[in-house]
Amino acid sequence: MGKAYKNGLRLAAVASVGALALAACGGGSTSSDASGSAAAAGVTEGTKGGTINALTLSEQWQHVDPQRMYTGVDIAFFTGYTTRTLTQYKYAPGAEGTTIVPDMATDLGTASADAKTWSFTIRDGVSFQDGTPVTCEDIKYGVSRTFATDIITDGPAYAISYLDIPKLEDGTSEYKGPFLAEGSIVAGFDKAVTCSEDNKTITFKLNRPVGDFNYAVTLPAFSPVPKAADTGEKYDDNYVATGPYKIQEYTKGQKMVLVRNENWDPASDDYHLAYPDQIVVSFAIDAAAIDQRLIADAGEDKTAVMVGQLQPENLATIFGTDDPRFKDRSVDGYDPYVRYTVINTQKVPNLKQRIAIAVAINRAEVIAARGGDFAGDIADGVIKPNLAADYAPSGMWTDMFGQAVPDTGDPEFAKKLIAESGEPMPELTYQFPQNPVDEKIAASYQAALAKAGITVKLEPIEPSQYYGIVFDPEKAQALIRSGWAPDWQNASTVIPELFGKTGGFNLGLVDDPAFEAKVQEAAAMTDRAAQGKAWQALNKEAMQNAWVVPTVFGKAQFLWGSNVGNAFLWDPYGSMPYGALFVKSA
Repeated sequence: MGKAYKNGLRLAAVASVGALALAACGGGSTSSDASGSAAAAGVTEGTKGGTINALTLSEQWQHVDPQRMYTGVDIAFFTGYTTRTLTQYKYAPGAEGTTIVPDMATDLGTASADAKTWSFTIRDGVSFQDGTPVTCEDIKYGVSRTFATDIITDGPAYAISYLDIPKLEDGTSEYKGPFLAEGSIVAGFDKAVTCSEDNKTITFKLNRPVGDFNYAVTLPAFSPVPKAADTGEKYDDNYVATGPYKIQEYTKGQKMVLVRNENWDPASDDYHLAYPDQIVVSFAIDAAAIDQRLIADAGEDKTAVMVGQLQPENLATIFGTDDPRFKDRSVDGYDPYVRYTVINTQKVPNLKQRIAIAVAINRAEVIAARGGDFAGDIADGVIKPNLAADYAPSGMWTDMFGQAVPDTGDPEFAKKLIAESGEPMPELTYQFPQNPVDEKIAASYQAALAKAGITVKLEPIEPSQYYGIVFDPEKAQALIRSGWAPDWQNASTVIPELFGKTGGFNLGLVDDPAFEAKVQEAAAMTDRAAQGKAWQALNKEAMQNAWVVPTVFGKAQFLWGSNVGNAFLWDPYGSMPYGALFVKSA
């Protein structure tokens, strides 16, 4: 959530607001309160009616297509309004929000004794927005789309990784999805995903024990798609809803309007709260203007929320005083994300040169640009301390490279490493989403690396287009701003995703067979303590290889209008709990 950080891009994630963050999409336990009602969800019973206004710098959503959706904020938004999944996270602040409840499924799923087979039964009354019932085959078809990795890009790869389907010599699945004109080898997929005779129960056969698979199916990648309506790559613009809202208008660069889905049956759904009459998303608003509008809290902005975070220059005003204007409509807490910079192994294959980049970066300036004390803590890996079973200090900035690396960077050490590399340092290009904070960080990178004799060009990218570009190997450059949050509370949703051969977020194009073998061995472990030690070691090995430069274990700050109810930092996605929001006086 996960992902990542996909403005976070992430992907999905979990973070406890108070002290340490949890992990991405969940809490690890398979037990949970099976009721999704407002009372059970740990939120206030809201009032029906009114309009929630969402304000964002982005010109569009990263993806609306559920199988391509992998940013935390996108998942939180669409699963709250338009997209139903088999299970979902409880609407509650703090750690309670990382427990799962049923959504389309009647319960949290039934696992075999070895946790290699999982079955879920669909509730009665679940339908698409045209009133057509959702069946097992619709969910199966949705899952099949994730295998078409040439068309359905950017989404999570858990179905490809987990389902018991034969692999080709190159390690990829023999099944290539439903779009190939000449057909695809479907026998393996049809054995791995089966439907009951009444088309109400879907069963997943896995290639290894996955005790927390019912967390994986919170992701929209496991949601239904009607085959007849599937337009492939263009499904982003023709999405068919299953939730309490449908898309009435989507004008990129301007706005999206969600209205009530008249064919949503509340009797089939005790998870979605469906309080507002409509949700209006306004795109392409300057980040500073969003802050100022929410600070002013006037007119329609009294029912507004931000899709993004507060700008650092406003944090002290909102959180550093006892100003009563902000007391009940702001939050400052740990989010689930680790921010880092990817070093593309195809552009910088020389290990010494990658380490030189890592030690030259001024991490203290990155923290300052993000808001100083409000930003979080300097990171030493891609596993955050809130993932307690899987975290251990990596030593990256203390002794990993033979000497301590100050937070301000060490250009002389970097020069020494470049000299030892035996090759001239290539000119690098740094890609980042175009926004005020990332522009400051990019300038810092350029200056810090210049001190080490490394030339860096800057390539800002419109935020909603960002991951579509950097995921394309033909367009990805040497340095890529990114971030990640676990998809649930196990680093099996971190290390394999970021550095595994079939990982869904391997932006650095890491292809290390020895590392991959250890990843697969760790993923198959059923002893959780031993698995945690394995993830700790693999996190350290990834940092020794300088595949990424970790910078911040992050925090998040939000502000919302005074007439918005049920607003808080929702741990699973490090976002607002969009589906729980209501207008206090419609």
